[in-house]
This record gives sequence, C-alpha cells and structure tokens, in this order.
Amino acid sequence: MHDDITLTTGRARRVLDERILPATHGVSVPLEVAWNELPGEPIPPAEGLALEYTPTVVGMPWGPAWGTTWFRLTGKVPTEWAGRRIEIVADLGFDTNMPGFQCEGLVYRPDGTPVKSINPRNQWVLVAESAAGGEPVELYVEAAANPVLLDYHPFLPTQEGDILTSSPKPLYTTRRFDLTVFEPQVHELGLDIAVLLELQAELPEGPRRMRILQALDDALDALDLQRIPETAASARAALAPALAAPADASAHRISAVGHAHIDSAWLWPVRETVRKVARTTSSMADLIDQTDDFVYGMSSAQQYAWVKEHRPEVWKRIVAAVAAGRFLPLGGMWVESDTVMPTGEALVRQFSQGQRFFREEFGIAPRGVWLPDSFGYSPALPQLMRRAGFEWFFTQKISWNQVNTFPHHTFLWEGIDGSQVFTHFPPMDTYNSRLSGEEVAKASRQFRENRRATGSIAPVGWGDGGGGTTREMVGTAARLADLEGSARVAWEHPDAFFERARAELPNAPVWVGELYLELHRATLTSQHRTKQGNRRAEHLLIEAELWCSAAAVRAGVDYPYERLDALWQQVLLLQFHDILPGTSIAWVHREAVETYARVAAELEGLIETALQALAGEGDRVLVANPAAATLGATAAHAIGAATAHETAATLTETADGFVLANGLVSVTVSRDGLVTSAIDLSTGRDAIAPGREANLLQLHQDFPNMWDAWDVDRFYRNRVEDLRGVDALDARIDADGVARVTVRRSFSQSTVEQTLELAPGSRTLAIAQSTDWHETEKFLKVAFPLDVRAEHTVAETQFGAQKRVTHTNTSWEAAKFETSMHRFVLVEEPGFGVALVNDSVYGYDTERSVADGEVTTTLRLSLLRAPRFPDPETDQGVQTHRYGLVIGTTLTEATQAGILLNQDARTLHGAQEVAPLVAVEGGALLSSVKLADDRSGDLVVRLYEPAGRRATARVRVDAAVGEARTTTLLEEPLDALAAAEDGAFDLALAPFEVRTLRFTVGRV
Repeated sequence: MHDDITLTTGRARRVLDERILPATHGVSVPLEVAWNELPGEPIPPAEGLALEYTPTVVGMPWGPAWGTTWFRLTGKVPTEWAGRRIEIVADLGFDTNMPGFQCEGLVYRPDGTPVKSINPRNQWVLVAESAAGGEPVELYVEAAANPVLLDYHPFLPTQEGDILTSSPKPLYTTRRFDLTVFEPQVHELGLDIAVLLELQAELPEGPRRMRILQALDDALDALDLQRIPETAASARAALAPALAAPADASAHRISAVGHAHIDSAWLWPVRETVRKVARTTSSMADLIDQTDDFVYGMSSAQQYAWVKEHRPEVWKRIVAAVAAGRFLPLGGMWVESDTVMPTGEALVRQFSQGQRFFREEFGIAPRGVWLPDSFGYSPALPQLMRRAGFEWFFTQKISWNQVNTFPHHTFLWEGIDGSQVFTHFPPMDTYNSRLSGEEVAKASRQFRENRRATGSIAPVGWGDGGGGTTREMVGTAARLADLEGSARVAWEHPDAFFERARAELPNAPVWVGELYLELHRATLTSQHRTKQGNRRAEHLLIEAELWCSAAAVRAGVDYPYERLDALWQQVLLLQFHDILPGTSIAWVHREAVETYARVAAELEGLIETALQALAGEGDRVLVANPAAATLGATAAHAIGAATAHETAATLTETADGFVLANGLVSVTVSRDGLVTSAIDLSTGRDAIAPGREANLLQLHQDFPNMWDAWDVDRFYRNRVEDLRGVDALDARIDADGVARVTVRRSFSQSTVEQTLELAPGSRTLAIAQSTDWHETEKFLKVAFPLDVRAEHTVAETQFGAQKRVTHTNTSWEAAKFETSMHRFVLVEEPGFGVALVNDSVYGYDTERSVADGEVTTTLRLSLLRAPRFPDPETDQGVQTHRYGLVIGTTLTEATQAGILLNQDARTLHGAQEVAPLVAVEGGALLSSVKLADDRSGDLVVRLYEPAGRRATARVRVDAAVGEARTTTLLEEPLDALAAAEDGAFDLALAPFEVRTLRFTVGRV
C-alpha cells in the first residue's frame, strides 16, 4: 500500500514540476530589452518612463544593492497567436522562491498606468486576453535590486544592510523577458493536481485517499507529456469526480482574506517599503479585477498614505477597489506597531491617526485591530481597543511560543482594567498562508474551540516583504470551497467571521493579562538609541501639546495642528514592530535616530514658542514643569532642585567608601563604585540585601539559538562577568546641592562612566551612565539585589501597571525570564517598597533567591546588546542611560519618580508664571492636554487611574468652560459632565480606568 502511494505521488509531483508547470507558458518569443541603471535613489515613475534607454540582452548582470534599474520591453504578438491569451514572463534573476526578500519590480504601461508587480512567485504580466495578432507590445519595469539578507544566508553579519556600506557590484542577472502564450487548461490542471496531492497527504489510508490517488494515476495516464496543452482537458476530466466530492457537513470553515503583511521597514529601508506597497497593491488590484469573489485586506494607514502621496496612479486603483468592497482597510492603526513599548498616549494616537485617515479617505472605520506579527501584547490593550471603538482583535504571533502552547484560538482577552475584547488566533499558525493542504488540515485539527465554533481565519498571501495573494492561491481556494476531506474555504471580510464567531461562542473562554510572547524577548533592549529616541519623542510630543494648548487658550496663539500631526505620524511610524524593537537593518536605525533628532528639535521649537507666549516678555527667572502638570497638586519638584525646607545632601568619606545622605535616605557607595547600603531613614530599612552589592554591571555571553537581534535564550545566564574593576573614583557635592560619586570602569573592549547622584528631598539615587560600547554578542545588565520579600514585581505599562510573580512555579512563569517595563518597576512587601526608574529602558529580569530563610529579590535592568544580525553594528559606540533606585516607596510614589526622571523642568525668562491650564487632584494622573483633532478648538483632557484601585479625581480647567463631556479615545462624545459648585469636574474612576474629557473653552 505504501509503495503504491509513493509511486503515485512521486510520479504526480515530478510531472507537475517538470512538465505541467513549465507548459503553462509553453510557446514564447523573446522581447527586445533596453535599460537605464539609475546612479542613485529611485525616481518618480513619470521620470523613469522618460529616461533614455540603451539596448541590452537577457543574461546581463544588473543592480548594485538598493539600486534601481528601469527596463523597457518591446515586441510584437505573432499573428498566429490571434485569439490566444498572451502574457509576458519576466525573470529578473530571482535566486530564492520568497517574494519580498530580493529583487522585485513594478510594471507600467507607456502612459504611466501601473499594471502589477513581478517577483519569484508572480512572474507573469497580462498583455491581451484575446490577442488580435500582430499588435505591438511595450511595457516598462521599475526593478529594485534589494539584496538577499535572510533567505539563504540567515543570521550572518552583512554590510549590505545600509546603502552607505553595501557593495557596488551587480547582484542579479536577468534570465527571461519573453512574450508567451498562456495555456489556461494547463494552468488549471496544475492546480487540480497540486490541490489533490496536498489533500491526500493529510488524509488517512481510507477510501477517500485511495480514490484521489487513483484519479491522479488516471489523469497522468491521459496526459501526453509531449502534447500537454492538447491533452490537459482529458487529464482534468479524469480528476473531476475527485474534485467534485462535497465536504462533510461538519467540515471546518476557513474565512480567507488576501494578505501581504508588508513590514513598514525591516530588511529594507522605509523608502523601499513605499515601493513595496505600490507593487503589492497594484497586483492585488489586478487580481481583484480578474476575479469575482477574492477580497484583499491591508492594514496600516501609513501605507495607504504613502501610496496616495508617492504613487497616485496606484492610489486610484485602491480607491476604486475599496469602494467595490473588495479591498479591505483593516486594523484602524497608523502602523502595525509594537504594543509593549509605546506609551499609552502613543497607542491612542496609533488608533486616532489611523481611524481618522480611513474615515476621511474611504468613509470607513475598521471594526477590529489587526496585528498578526507584533512581539507580544500589553494587557493595557483591551481597554484601549474598546474605548477606541474596536470590536475585535486578530493576531497569530503567540503561536511562536517556545515553551507553552496557548490554550485558545477564539476567546475573550481581558486587560488590566477588566475590559474584554473578542480575539482570534488562526489555528494554521501563519499570517502568510498558501492554503496548502498541510495548512488547511492543521487549521481543522488544531482549532481549540471546535466543540462550539465552526471556523477560523486564514490570511492568504506572500508577506513580510510584500507580494500578496497569487492567482494560484485564488485557484486553490476555489477548489477548496466544498471538497471532501478538506475544510471549506471562502473569501470573507474578517468582520463577518467575527460576527459569526461571537454568535457561536456567547460564553467564550477568557484569558486575563498580557499576551506574553515566549520568544523575541531581546527586542526590549536591541538598538538602544532607537528606544531612547522613542521615549524622548513621546514625552516631548505630550509636552508640546500641553504648552501649545495653554498658549492657544490663554494667549490666542494658533495651535499647530498640522505640525503636531506630522510629528506624531513620524514617531508612530518608528513604533512599527521591526523598528522600535530594534530588529531592522542598519539603514533603518540610522534613519530612525536622525528622525528622532529632527522631531525633538522641532518640538523644542514649538515648546519654546508656546512658553514664551505664556510667560510674556520679562526678566523674571521662571520654571515650567511638565511633570507638575502631569502629577497635579501632589507633584514633587524637578529632581535636583532643592527647596528651603529640605535637608541638604551630605557626603561623608569612610574607610570603605562614601555615604550620601539627605535626611530621607542614606546610601553607601563602596570604593568599587557599588551600592552596599540604601537605608530608608524613616523606617531604618536597608533596601540592599545583606552582604550584596547593587548597581553591579554584569556582562553576559549572548548568542541565541536563532534570530540574533530578536532573541535572548535562558542559557545566557549561565555565563556572567561581574564588572568590578575601577579606573577612577570621584566624590563631591556640586553647586546645585547634589551629592555625586563618579566611577569609571574599563572592560573587554569598552568603557563606562557612572555618576551616582542624591539630591536634597529625593528618595531616588539617580545614576547617569555613559558607555562606550564595543562588544560582540554580549548582553549588559545592571543588578540590584534587594532585601524585599516580594511575591510580585509591579512594572509600569500603558496607563497603569502589571504584576508578575517572582517565582517560577509553572512553565508559564519560568518562560517569562525577560519582561517589559516602562518608566519603573517596583518590588514591595507590606510597609516597604523599592523601585527602579529609568529614562530609556524597557527590559528587566527578576531573580528570587533564599538563604537562611531570607528572601532576596534581584531586579536587573537590561541596558545594551551586541547582536550581529541584521545590523552588525548594533549599539556600538557611546550610549547613555539614566536610571535610579527609589528607596522606601509605594506604587504611587514610584509612578511619580518615574515621571520626574523622564520629564525635566524648563527654565525660562518672562513676566509671569506659567501655570497649568488643567489641574487634576485626587487619585488620577494627567496623560495629555491637547486641542481636539477636528480643529474645533475644543480642549481634550485624558487622565487615568495608575494604581489599580477605585479613585475619585477633580479636574479644573483654568478657562471659561462651556459644554463638558466624556468621549471615546477618538474624541467622539459620550456623556455630559456637570461642574461642581466651584467649577471643577468630579470623576469616579475604576481601577486603571482611562477617561477622556472634552471641553468647549473660551480664552482666559
């Protein structure tokens, strides 16, 4: 039996690959080829078509890395081909089978109309459905020589990832530019055989499988290998009964949606993504034109905006296809962003900028969030999705878990505040489905809600680098619509799937808390400058909105809507899930750092203009403190600025080192520059575990099993070097009253300088660190062993905090050996807590140890890495960090300390104090103050409860307030707010609740 199966399948596979598929374009004539190799960056299509072209021949090398070559293809349809379907077949020199990871092109007609893309899986271009014979042919190809960085040389360091270092040598050699006759029966026969071959491989050895095998033998017997086009119909007739057998009544139902998941940058720069989107959307518009039921879904408003700006001729096709209901805007976000590291306010703007674009351009508001490939999902997301009006969430990345299999495919995901969003993971575990027999069978077999629900989603198409759905995939879907032994496949909008699934699962299972990806944990650390730029830009954007709003209301200054929108969009783009996580090529991160610098400079200008308008002309020295505005009436002063009632900082030298004290805390720093004691003077508790040393830099070997920039594997802990060597040590009290100890160290190929600072009135030992980093495949951490018996860590996330246990009782907990934070992480026992705060760190780990019954909780911040792929120079050079140890603290105080470390006060000269336009009292924090997106002049205020407890808050607006309402995150009105007798507005907030308020205001 097995021999018979092997004989049939082996025969069918060889005939398919070596005879049938080549015969699809059997008759051909070569085209005449001319070219123009551009010396620099890409040019607009109109300019490309107007270039001077020089004759060339097939077989000519072309394309240095990241170069562009325009090809002109000309010829004439032979008269004997009249009535036939005529296509061009173009092979640019494809050397892998993966679209989007090598050379690719977009085909244009002479009038500039885009036709479709060409790539390894889509090499054909339609010339005529039914040729007249003798007609001329002229087409142009804008070909991109993008280097292969992954497919056949995975994880090897390469300089090809930046145009500044890439090779000038041609990478590709053209193989074919032919005019051909397309044989439709041969094409269909190939699909018939491929579908049945893949289906039978997934079936048990029963009647259905045996009859498919017999049908394949009969078809191959009917096929004359020397006359394939003439005998293809007979072969198909032999397969027809096997393809006509209907699916079982209980067959799994697959909702297919065309897809390409084009990474907004990754192994290519942002500028190339603009062209990738144009190429893929052209092909998808063409496929829509040639089919009746195919639908294609694309997320990311940014990518639509690129097409509109740079390829208006492609944009017209998209607009028409959207209007026809066949091209589906999905997701409602500006980009498919990382969701772990951006602030809550940034995620709100991902939603608001995305939804605004889709509404303005298409009159459509996507109903779900589409994030198939981000690297884990924050537990703050369910609330934000629901408050932005989204009904469902789609991803599949959690299927990549290293250890634990996620227990659901369709479920309710519950966030930190109790909000729930209906969620689906496709059980075929891919967002790049080909609808292969293996994938379809896997979906049916693995679907965990099979008892009650009937189906799942399949995103169908070549992705990551673009490409999308092919006509072969469409043909496969048609055969799987109702086929015995297979799931049923139909093209369908995800909205329809989610409506049906919600009805089938009225009591869906619930998953509470973060969707932690047990992989790609190092994305919290790689490319520190990118992460630092993001953190700074986020805070500057919020500060600029704060002061610009006040200047508009108080001083009549025009609010810079367009400039702020443009700056937000630049920062939101850089939060894409291969940019902010640090997993892109050097070119991407070089440009990201440059963009952050430009954004920061422009925002500083906006802030300066607004503050000057508020302060007026004068010589008084004034302080404008955005942290005070955020923290409201409970705000502390800026770090390092003493007030009269505070005890001055002191510095005492001892035999063992130095003692820094200020009446609140006392910190001992050894002559090794390590913290041996950190005492809360009010309780006498020492934060540092007995006999241990904190602020200890530790260097690990870091060579993961896979995915260098993405991953850190648990075994990295097995090899560690404590960095204790001291080159120089200096202690002093400076003119600002801050006690400081500076320590310099050298290790391996690198050097580091730390300044430990204790200011009057502060419980925070602040540390400013500069590292000249020249390591390879190393991981730098800084350890704080704490004398705290903590059952949990509490780490800031968007609009709140999340708890994680410190033990590893189960495999789920053990897998979380590297986790995320924003501005602080806290460990606490009843009556005493210790926190670490930072200005640019997102990763940390926790170790719990017990000696003589005493528990030590060690927190370690993740500072720098040195992976070599895809950027061999990751993190090299001078890197800066600011972090601090908050001694004797609570969750509320740790939150405030984190804000203060990230939002510096500003000194300026003027005539009058710059008071906050909005003040919040009680148990809430201010997130943002801005003018409404609709340009109405209304004031929008967002606040949240940060500690996970019920709270009340009072909001005061220092302006004449007319109407006041609560709104969605998209600033759409909800409920009216009534003012108290004193004109303030009182709110009751649930734990971690985010609330958005909207006021009509008059000038003060």
